[in-house]
Amino acid sequence: MHAIAIDSKYGVPTVALHTHVFEKVVKTVTRIHGMPEARYAFVPQPVMGKTAQQLRAYVDGKDPLSGRPVMQEVIEGLTRPANGDRGKEITFDRSTPRWVEKDSEENLHRLFLDNNWTDKLPIILPTEKRVEEMLARTSHKPDEVVGHMRSNQFRVLWEFTVEKVAVNAVMAGARPEYFPVILALAATGVSARGSTTSSMAAMVVVNGPIRDEVKMNSGTGAMAPFNHANATIGRAYGLLSQNLQGGSLPGDSYMGSQGNNYMYNSVTFAENEERSPWEPFHLQHGFKATDSTVSVFTGCRSTAFTLGVREKYWREHVRNMLRGMDAHSAPTFLLDPIAARQFIDRGGFDTKEKFIQWIYENALMPAGEYWDYQLIQNYIYPRATFGEEPYASKLKAAPDEMIRMFKPEEIHVVVVGGETNGYWRIIGCNYQKTVSVDDWR
Repeated sequence: MHAIAIDSKYGVPTVALHTHVFEKVVKTVTRIHGMPEARYAFVPQPVMGKTAQQLRAYVDGKDPLSGRPVMQEVIEGLTRPANGDRGKEITFDRSTPRWVEKDSEENLHRLFLDNNWTDKLPIILPTEKRVEEMLARTSHKPDEVVGHMRSNQFRVLWEFTVEKVAVNAVMAGARPEYFPVILALAATGVSARGSTTSSMAAMVVVNGPIRDEVKMNSGTGAMAPFNHANATIGRAYGLLSQNLQGGSLPGDSYMGSQGNNYMYNSVTFAENEERSPWEPFHLQHGFKATDSTVSVFTGCRSTAFTLGVREKYWREHVRNMLRGMDAHSAPTFLLDPIAARQFIDRGGFDTKEKFIQWIYENALMPAGEYWDYQLIQNYIYPRATFGEEPYASKLKAAPDEMIRMFKPEEIHVVVVGGETNGYWRIIGCNYQKTVSVDDWR
């Protein structure tokens, strides 16, 4: 992407180097951006963990895909004219068929599976009657555009309608009364099938009266597969993300190195507002208690987990858990109500804001360790070198100087659980947005 910007915006001939596993992605991205003639070369995967001599051998060696010397491809890319395709109009089919041919139920299930329209689990076939029942639960017209979505920032956005969302809601097994929640998730434009090599997943927190209306679980087992609304709303979010952004195919439009089991239903649950000692999450983001909302987080990869908030060493325990997170993954605390009240008893945190401020001040690590994290090098270091704060000041710190790992606005707290015990966890993830469900009734 950087090479495309330098070449197209500034007119500087550029050759991008990629590892060979990204061949399909590179070719797709360059075509989508109207630059099928973009110049690139490939070296073997991996580059991580290789010595300088091994990496030099990659550059001095041959492109594993073309078989030509890498440096020859670089020199030719920088010195020879482009192939003349620049400026040609390129069109892309960003749709899926509205109907499929009539067939047996078994064959239709096979068709959906073979076309990668499912999450590889059995689905409910989206018949016209079932889709109409789903559509009856919203005042919005079937052909109204709900939003746009893509798997990553480099791909072209797909546009989708209320009817398309309804189809995926049926496939997930959701009941019609859940549909406004699912439409709100679709309207965020945030994909639950984001493509990144770090294998991220999404998390959904539901607040307000809709929780009781559709009988969502915020208590015992809320994050487990025991509640129909939690399970199928989350699954619908994943399916609509996959199908309405143009697919999610490993090695092509999905590049998660390990994958992520959270992706099956995107860790979807309701906040336990009734048992929380603090104000609900959506009130912190400009909504009223009587509003129904969905809040979306992405990047869910890492989890730290423990029981209780001890009297003597609780501060050290929390600091150790935070140090166990990747420094690029902001913490969201998921607290059983028992644990939330223990934090109030131990630290006097009678508001979420006070608790978050304490976390901000105590999530510390030596600057040398911070800057040695690979994701910090990839995404934060360039911003620091351009003077962006607070990163520029952190970059000036001595290696053994303790610096703060996160910004206060990156830290979040949600209360969920049935008080069978005071368990709590930290999930490393990034809050994206909160959207009204009421707007989609």
